[in-house]
Amino acid sequence: MGLSQAQLNAGIDALADRDANFARALGNAGYPEPRIRAPGYTTLLRTIVGQQVSVAAASSIWNKLEAQFGEGCPAEVIAEAGFDSLRACGLSGQKQGYAKSLAQLILDGELQFDALPADDEEAIALLTKVKGIGRWSAEIYLLFAEGRPDIWPAGDLAVQEAVGRILQLKARPTEKAVRLLAEPWRPHRGAAAIFSWHCYNMDVI
Repeated sequence: MGLSQAQLNAGIDALADRDANFARALGNAGYPEPRIRAPGYTTLLRTIVGQQVSVAAASSIWNKLEAQFGEGCPAEVIAEAGFDSLRACGLSGQKQGYAKSLAQLILDGELQFDALPADDEEAIALLTKVKGIGRWSAEIYLLFAEGRPDIWPAGDLAVQEAVGRILQLKARPTEKAVRLLAEPWRPHRGAAAIFSWHCYNMDVI
């Protein structure tokens, strides 16, 4: 599961103690709520289903998939599902390839969610073996589903924008700059990311 409210608050407090900019932003925006997803295959499959569509559309497609293939859309069922039956649920041909890639890695034992590497970069490398799962999606999974405290999705544009606001920079920093700026925030970069999204959405800093 993701970072709890207590873990999240503690991480943000540690950042506020180190950096007056965080303290100011915290005073304006307050603490964010946790972002928690269930660990495992189903969460990553739902990530694939939800790519580049609205939340409502993703929910509709997922409901149709579960109605057709069973709760959680088991890997063995998705691996054998036909193109037309998946298409009828709203899953594009490209996403079908991604879903089947995930299902096959599970069935082959190459991807075991209860035994992901403890090293974050190694875990990201393993998750990105799934077609359609890039670094950002892997980072989001590790942060929201596993609660890894130092995940830092520096490629996220909202994170970049919020970091620029929090640190009172003149322009949105690049991904490379955001990675460098966040080095002093270890091992609380996961809390910094969730706080950044919170500040971006609040627009009060």
